[in-house]
Amino acid sequence: MSTDLAELGTTGSGHPLAGVVRGPVRLHPPEAFAFMRVAGRLAAQCLDMLASEVREGIATSRLDDLAREFALDHGAIPACINYRGFRHTICTSLNHVVCHGIPGERVLRAGDILNIDVTLIVDGWHGDTSRMYAVPPVKKAASRLMEVTWDAMMRGIAEIRPGRRLGDVGHAIQTFAESHRFSMVRDFCGHGIGRIFHESPNILHYGRAGEGIALEPGMFFTVEPMVNLGKPGVLVLPDGWTAITRDRSLSAQFEHTIGVTEDGAEIFTMAAPGLEQPWRAALGD
Repeated sequence: MSTDLAELGTTGSGHPLAGVVRGPVRLHPPEAFAFMRVAGRLAAQCLDMLASEVREGIATSRLDDLAREFALDHGAIPACINYRGFRHTICTSLNHVVCHGIPGERVLRAGDILNIDVTLIVDGWHGDTSRMYAVPPVKKAASRLMEVTWDAMMRGIAEIRPGRRLGDVGHAIQTFAESHRFSMVRDFCGHGIGRIFHESPNILHYGRAGEGIALEPGMFFTVEPMVNLGKPGVLVLPDGWTAITRDRSLSAQFEHTIGVTEDGAEIFTMAAPGLEQPWRAALGD
């Protein structure tokens, strides 16, 4: 789940998450990596499970039920339930919804693209991840948007290692997405994570190389770029959660939880083989 930048000096819009990521950056000891692997793996397995459930005619509320049942059956706590008033296990962001879509009675239809975002707590540690899914047939532009968003996230992650800076991560994501004539959402960012759901540092998905906080071993945070097919503007609906593109263009997002190691980055939320991009399997790619 992403963090709004409304109270962090950028272009936010009064979201319930605004201003929660302040303070010093926490450096976790080596033993904390083992706990994050467990939490991240279970969150990833939840999304693995949902890959076979995303199909035409299923309600997003049913996907939420399945995710909640999965979490409880595996001894985990759904982090989003009752988090600042949110009532569901997952966020379901359809088509022009950028993030924080609320599960409900809306059923999936042919041509839909869908981001599912889940955070599970295992023994007090948070695993936070999201992926794109699709209901075929999907237009070529939507497929390209999802592919570029995935590649942009992975290019950002490839920049993570001690001595690099957060600006290097954001710059890699932004320049790749914009080179394909898509736009970066700037109203939301990734965040530090661990025993606390949202904490410093703020992970911007745009920026200048060589600027920002220097990366150090023991940092845990999410990388979760949101990329729009049209313009970057975002509007939060009256429900206080659902963020949509102002021009109603399609939006896509992927998210991993990351730990900075002595020589690179560890992805805690890796999918099962073949499920990293479940939309591709649905389209037969």
